[in-house]
Amino acid sequence: MSDLLPIFPLPNAVLFPNVFLPLHIFEPRYREMIADALASDRLIGMVLLRPGWERDYEGRPSVYPIGCSGVITHVERLPDGRYNIVLRGLERFRIVSEDQTKIYRRATIEPLLERQLGADERQVVRTARAKLEALLTATLRRAHGEPADTTPDLRTAGAMCDEDLVNALAQYLDLDPLERQALLEHDSLVTRAESLVELLEMKILIARTPGLSNVAH
Repeated sequence: MSDLLPIFPLPNAVLFPNVFLPLHIFEPRYREMIADALASDRLIGMVLLRPGWERDYEGRPSVYPIGCSGVITHVERLPDGRYNIVLRGLERFRIVSEDQTKIYRRATIEPLLERQLGADERQVVRTARAKLEALLTATLRRAHGEPADTTPDLRTAGAMCDEDLVNALAQYLDLDPLERQALLEHDSLVTRAESLVELLEMKILIARTPGLSNVAH
């Protein structure tokens, strides 16, 4: 990874390792960022803007310090200079400091390696995965009104390893950006998987119980 990583701050997008994220790049400063990245190592870092970013969006509003780097795997440059790109998440990082010499933001970063799991923790992750599959299958059944024997089972996607499945669900499920950010900041797959189960259970409970959403907030 480069010494200075271009960072792309957004209010609603959180990238996870080994998950794909499509992006449309239209602001001039970020068009320059993509052009520079394509001419170099194709790496950029995704970070989430902190609440209140609207007051200084054209400047350098505050961001959460933990983000995820990604490599540009697909790119389409449009005639007017905009880009459609696809990022594949690589690894989490922490911002150490920011460079001010470009019109877009760049940062010195510290890579954050996922904590290695022992055999007992791997079993905890497998248990959390089974809970996630069951919760999501039940949710699909209720949403589509299908009988149990005709509802697609999410375990047909069993070719995905535990890490990729948990990270993909964390990115693609209908979660609040701050909930995704909290999941990204977990330093191990165990705590990320368990927190994701808790989040999904709470959302299902709220959906089943009229009026509970007001209490939860």
